[in-house]
Amino acid sequence: MMRKIPFLKPNLVRKEAYLGYLSQIDESRVYSNYGPLNDLFERRVLKEYFQGVGAVTTVNNATIGLMLAISQTKRSKGRYALMPSFTFPATPLAAMWCGLEPYFIDIRSDDWCMDESILEETLDRLGDQVACVVTYATFGTCMDLSRYEALHRAGMPVVIDAASSFGSSSDNGHFGCGFPGLVVFSFHATKSFGIGEGGLVYSNDERLIQDIRQAGNFGFSADRVSVTHGLNSKLSEYAAALALATLDVFPEKRKIRACIYEWYLEQLGRADFFSRGWLAQNMQGEIPNQFASFLCPSGQSSIKYVTKLALHRVESRTYFSPPCHHQPLFQSYPFSGKSVTEEVSSRVINLPTWEEMNEGDVKTVIELLSM
Repeated sequence: MMRKIPFLKPNLVRKEAYLGYLSQIDESRVYSNYGPLNDLFERRVLKEYFQGVGAVTTVNNATIGLMLAISQTKRSKGRYALMPSFTFPATPLAAMWCGLEPYFIDIRSDDWCMDESILEETLDRLGDQVACVVTYATFGTCMDLSRYEALHRAGMPVVIDAASSFGSSSDNGHFGCGFPGLVVFSFHATKSFGIGEGGLVYSNDERLIQDIRQAGNFGFSADRVSVTHGLNSKLSEYAAALALATLDVFPEKRKIRACIYEWYLEQLGRADFFSRGWLAQNMQGEIPNQFASFLCPSGQSSIKYVTKLALHRVESRTYFSPPCHHQPLFQSYPFSGKSVTEEVSSRVINLPTWEEMNEGDVKTVIELLSM
């Protein structure tokens, strides 16, 4: 019987890698409240990934990070948070927790990111009804942020949902570096930089990060009295220990995942998939590749291929299908666009990607797809 090939196999660092950090927790007896390991992790990330530009703060998960980012920047009289429908439900849920209504925007057909021309038309039409824009860097791509930066500087708050983008970089440096709004990264176990649960918020604006940090600590002032709306977003020292140990090995993890994605491109090319209508996401920059994402030919449904692989003990997934504006909780909210979101969500397939995969595994997946 063919061995099972799972879709994902989270690969957190082994205990030997963080025992030294755990000993430091035993010594300090500080377990939370922005402790010494958390502070060390933030300093290292800012220096090693953002060249010391701007500021960062950890959060206990990226959904909380989005909630804080939206709540701290939204325009007070606005009603809507504009965002793509092709995203994880955490994005609209975060806006709803902040008292806003999601307003869904169609995506581009090449990189599967929010269509900025439709976004700008919607902004012009809705005017003061827009509280903020929340865009999504789909599957970790280094999308061009120049138009979003211009929007933010012109007074329209912009939050970047960069859940899969920690470790993504381009000629301009790490994704989001220098951005004046807020960029939210996820450290969930299934992400390339996974620690179980956790996240990071970055901005070039240190004041914004100070606001996020204060709101994430119950809105406390220096006197430990609540002076602003807040909640608890603090990362435990145990999670910070995992994060530091992961930081030590992350460059190698990135290389392995990039290699697996290249194997997929090579095998798909050899089997003439691209000449038969299959498409790869147009990703920009060097990506840590949480997924290997492709579109099956136009007129076909990816469910057909997910089912075919499952018959041979190979797991794959559709993402994000159905898109948010077709899900029961969100389907009453408005959507601007044509049908690119529906087209992509019906055709996208995410193939197995985990760090112990070998080239033979990838070849097996593609051979089964070809059957």
